[in-house]
Amino acid sequence: MVREWDPRTASSAEIASLLDTLNAVLAVDLPQDPPWQESSLREYLSEVMPGERRISWVTQAEPAANGMAGAILGQVHVLLLGDIGVLEVLVHPAARRTGLGRDLVRVAARRVYQEGFQSIGVEVVGDTPAVAFYESLGFAREYVETRSVLELSGVDWVELAEMATGIGAGYHLEFCPGGPPDDLIEAYARAKAEVRDVDDGELRPSSYDPERLRDSLDCLHRRGMKPYIVLALHEQTGEVAGLTEVVVPAQHPTRADQYDTIVVQDHRGYGIDRAIKARMLLELRSAEPQLTEVQTWNAQANEAMLKVNAELGYRPDREWCEYSVDVAELVHRLDAPH
Repeated sequence: MVREWDPRTASSAEIASLLDTLNAVLAVDLPQDPPWQESSLREYLSEVMPGERRISWVTQAEPAANGMAGAILGQVHVLLLGDIGVLEVLVHPAARRTGLGRDLVRVAARRVYQEGFQSIGVEVVGDTPAVAFYESLGFAREYVETRSVLELSGVDWVELAEMATGIGAGYHLEFCPGGPPDDLIEAYARAKAEVRDVDDGELRPSSYDPERLRDSLDCLHRRGMKPYIVLALHEQTGEVAGLTEVVVPAQHPTRADQYDTIVVQDHRGYGIDRAIKARMLLELRSAEPQLTEVQTWNAQANEAMLKVNAELGYRPDREWCEYSVDVAELVHRLDAPH
């Protein structure tokens, strides 16, 4: 039985059970990834940006299910944003190949269709069973990134310090824990609006205007995710010439997530991209002593940033793919006899 589920009002036992299922999935599909913790997990699952909605469903084990009575065996949520519904499905490895994943997608797809959305997108990790599962449902691959991981234990910190100072004359770097200072928020938003060195696709939208940027930072904090930013400032104009963002989630505090890295077109060629990312790593070493890894995602065509990441010590890990499907076609396919 699949039922609608609200993480804000769910019992602590249900949150803990969902965490167990999440970590069981990671252990099978991404064994090198650190397990998640319960810290701020409820907030992570429930907080969203203004104008966005997240709807969730779960299914629990029957009383006779191998001693797992009441355990959450599967969960699906859909984030409704813009003109697309973004899907995420979790099925305990012990409950796979039972039709449970298909049932979860069916419930979510019907709701997305009723809400008037035309397409559903999903992030699919390469070399996991999710690839065949979504392709069997008619999802088509739209976009591919490479995830890379940097192990901080292998970093040459002396060399990294040299990289952090290897920036052209007329620029200086500022470290901004928590987000950019308010007097730079508009310049920061302009830099993000003009160009990005990383095209994240449409399932992880970036914030390009000052108000939405503030909302985005507030949302991160509410979800238990600490943002850190390094800015490259053009001394003559005071403009933000480059920026890089890293978030340390309370849910997996040993592995940070690299978000946007941007160098404005007029300021390229001065070593800004490498310098700001190197400075970020140096600052994180002090600010987050429990941190052991940083993960980042890059478009495979973004050779310049892939080169910078390689110089910093990142190693390519696996593909991270965006798939999408027409909602009406998906509902029809799922409702058809099989």
